[in-house]
Amino acid sequence: MAGGTSFALNADTGLPAGWPAPDPDALALSRRLAALLRARIGEGGPLPFDAWMESVLYEPGLGYYSGGQEKFGAAGDFVTAPLVSPLFAWSLAGQCAEVLAAVHGDTILELGPGDGSMAADLLAELERQEALPRRYWLLERSASLRQRQRERLQAVVPHLLARVDWLEHLPERPMRGVILANEVLDALPVARFRRHRGGVAELTVTVGEDGFEWQERPARPQVERAVAAIESDLGRTLPDGYLSEVCLQLPAFMASLRDSLATGALLVVDYGYPRREYYRADRDEGTLVCHYRHRAHWDPLPAPGLQDVSAFVDFTAAALGAQNAGLEVLGYTSQAHFLMGAGITELLEARRGEDVMEQVRLAQQAKTLLLPGAMGERFRVLAVGAGNISAPTGFSLYNQLANL
Repeated sequence: MAGGTSFALNADTGLPAGWPAPDPDALALSRRLAALLRARIGEGGPLPFDAWMESVLYEPGLGYYSGGQEKFGAAGDFVTAPLVSPLFAWSLAGQCAEVLAAVHGDTILELGPGDGSMAADLLAELERQEALPRRYWLLERSASLRQRQRERLQAVVPHLLARVDWLEHLPERPMRGVILANEVLDALPVARFRRHRGGVAELTVTVGEDGFEWQERPARPQVERAVAAIESDLGRTLPDGYLSEVCLQLPAFMASLRDSLATGALLVVDYGYPRREYYRADRDEGTLVCHYRHRAHWDPLPAPGLQDVSAFVDFTAAALGAQNAGLEVLGYTSQAHFLMGAGITELLEARRGEDVMEQVRLAQQAKTLLLPGAMGERFRVLAVGAGNISAPTGFSLYNQLANL
């Protein structure tokens, strides 16, 4: 919680007592990162939380996504939809094929490709549909994750590796095709703020007697402006003491994607809410969440670099950022409605007659992707387009654009 640690910590690891210990190499990296953060705070004062989050996630060689420790799947900290079932990527494949055909595109760009499972399953399904793109790009800066992605592709679609290339930055020349962002926006650093009757305070991170701790300070002007814009959109002032977050980077991020897309579509899949849900009066402690070995909690300060730190996505902000950058907002719906519209049930039916146990396994996986109590409602899908393009058929069942 924002007021401080709400559970006893292991003095050696910095993680909650009783939780699995990290391996010695990962713990050593965390201690190096903690020393670096203490030095920065000592030199420049408390860090705004977005600067803290940027460092603990992406500090070269030390941050959560830059280090080599396991992150995904049963041995990691969390599971994403592509790891739940290949049905997710198979469903996306049809949407990609549809967009590529509509714009005569030849490229798919995947942002934050995880362990490479989605790329491998998507390429396999596109090959089955005879709709392979000429190029499949993976934007990945982590050398260790690049290696995992290459190994996964080599294991599943070795004959298609010639179509695959890795990027460290968005392409300089605009592409024609599809950009995929599955669980990417939630990892963009956020500023944390608290609304008071007299104004807006910002939560920063400083060093105390027992480690890193929160400190409220007057909000930076850009945070004040962002909160004012949120309240203007809501038509009300947030309650006194209200704690939440705002992603200052989101408009620039969406604009950068616009610069990379000549014509085609961007598909965003993530956990989040439209703005009026996000900033509900009773959601007064924000949406920040941390994951370590499949344990979710709400304190991002212990053990920097060892745990994932994320915040739910304000999909209204994402849509506005895209619109202001010149993209057209095409569709918005829940993951369940999107996958149903994209033909997940037909994909299951098409595999009827295969191994019975495999059928049962896929059906169980589909429930995780679709049921409201699992991923079906918590995850949302946003589509934006460049050029004269219609909403993909994934939004044909229930397009909730009006909710944004």
